[in-house]
Amino acid sequence: MAGKHARGRSSRPSRRTVPLLAGVAVAAVVTGTSVAALGWGPSARDTRADAAQLVSADRTQQRADRSVQRLASPEAIPSTTPSATPSATPTAVPSSASPSVTVPAPTPSKAASKAAPKPPSGGGAVVGTGSCQASFYTDEGGRTANGETFHTADFTAAHKTLAFNTKVRVTNVSNGKSVVVRINDRGPFVSGRCLDLSPAAFNTISSTSAGVATVKYEVLQG
Repeated sequence: MAGKHARGRSSRPSRRTVPLLAGVAVAAVVTGTSVAALGWGPSARDTRADAAQLVSADRTQQRADRSVQRLASPEAIPSTTPSATPSATPTAVPSSASPSVTVPAPTPSKAASKAAPKPPSGGGAVVGTGSCQASFYTDEGGRTANGETFHTADFTAAHKTLAFNTKVRVTNVSNGKSVVVRINDRGPFVSGRCLDLSPAAFNTISSTSAGVATVKYEVLQG
């Protein structure tokens, strides 16, 4: 029986063999972990570097594609049409550097500031009358018969015989205008004329362009 039973039993590992196999498995796991840590296999750092290179290459390709699109676009080609030529006519620019010049007001001369002479007053009784041709004469600055200086703007006259400083009212018979003058000279020495008036006195009753005028004269007292 003993031998029979011995032949019919299956072989089983011994209890000493199980711990030995477990130790071998643990050693294999530790060895694989050490190899990964020492970098004998592909690391995570190498994987990231490869990914970065792929991204950089992709961006470079995108830039190249954009450059090709810009060159092919019509807007990128500069126009060869010449621009309008600016006008060569210079624009006048007022100079701001020119100093302003103040022109002084003209100072009136003594002759201009002097009040215009007025004819003598026509008061006084009439002591003599007559009529004749009256003319005028211009001798500015000349010496009159009574020693005065002749001025064309004064109301004076020349008569052959009336006393100096006699006042005479002279009336133009054609228009009724009259003026009072003072005798300070002798004349006129032309036939038909009895009075030679200053231009200022003659212009009061007539026009110097007329030359002569028919007048009535009245000698005034005082």
